[in-house]
Amino acid sequence: MPESSPSCGATVVARLSSDAATVRKIADALAESLTAGQFAASAFEDSSGQWSLAIHFRAPPDEAAVRALIASAAGGAATAALTFETLAPTDWVRNSLEGLAPVDAGRFAVHTAHARERVRGKRIGIEIEAGLAFGTGHHGTTRGCLLALDRIAKAQSRRPAAIGSALRGKRARQAHVLDVGTGTGVLAIAAAKVLRRPVLASDLDPRAVAIAQGNARINGVRGAVEIIHAAGLRAGTFRARAPYALIFANILLEPLKTLATPIARLVERNGQVVLSGLLASQAGTALASYRARGLVLARRMTLENWTTLILARPATRRATKRRSGGG
Repeated sequence: MPESSPSCGATVVARLSSDAATVRKIADALAESLTAGQFAASAFEDSSGQWSLAIHFRAPPDEAAVRALIASAAGGAATAALTFETLAPTDWVRNSLEGLAPVDAGRFAVHTAHARERVRGKRIGIEIEAGLAFGTGHHGTTRGCLLALDRIAKAQSRRPAAIGSALRGKRARQAHVLDVGTGTGVLAIAAAKVLRRPVLASDLDPRAVAIAQGNARINGVRGAVEIIHAAGLRAGTFRARAPYALIFANILLEPLKTLATPIARLVERNGQVVLSGLLASQAGTALASYRARGLVLARRMTLENWTTLILARPATRRATKRRSGGG
């Protein structure tokens, strides 16, 4: 939790369900306008792909002021969806987390601490706590990226040249994975566990960085995953670790288009790029941006109207022209 978490005494809670972007705007507005000790908030994806936001207040809030704050940040529709209720003394954090079932994606099972015992055998468990960072595994974009990673990892085990510079020699063994917009760190943690190679992850939200670092520690991969606060890919740290065998960017269409050039420059020959955060109707636009920079489509997956693209950077320019010509 990015804020303090009351577990006893009656509290007032405000709730709403909306899309990820709206919930993030509201979370940012709360953090900027309210004192940390006044409230605690949790946000997570539900089984339908919507985000649920719960704001718990230590003292009865001025409901009109809270509605005005949310209206200013996210508009009237979000305000209309907001409800207030008074809760009896209870451990509300535990109750909310117990309702999140593990999410299976290929060999991965994403779960909270409260659902640890519900993970089925032979799954690669990834423990992620719900909070104001994005990526609990329930959303189609996160699941799509995990399924893509599982496919890539299986290909690597069958044919070591599947990702990276043929994955041969000392240089190839040192190739990093990059996770842009890491959120809770779920993809970075999964990559560190299954590919057993160093991972660099970034997020423009400092709260997400702190949450991801905590999740990396919980999952025992803190030494393999470096998480930095950065917007875009201009920081020198990204170039220092390049080229990357695999790059994840599970964000939104516009930043994906903006990052097409630096991502194409950072991925190594024979490397792969996994893009998500895309509605099915947006996938063609994103794909065009990356094809224009020499990457080719290896696979397209759609879950719940969200599309994940697996792209490859061919080993030679000639291969790029030949494969791109085939559509």
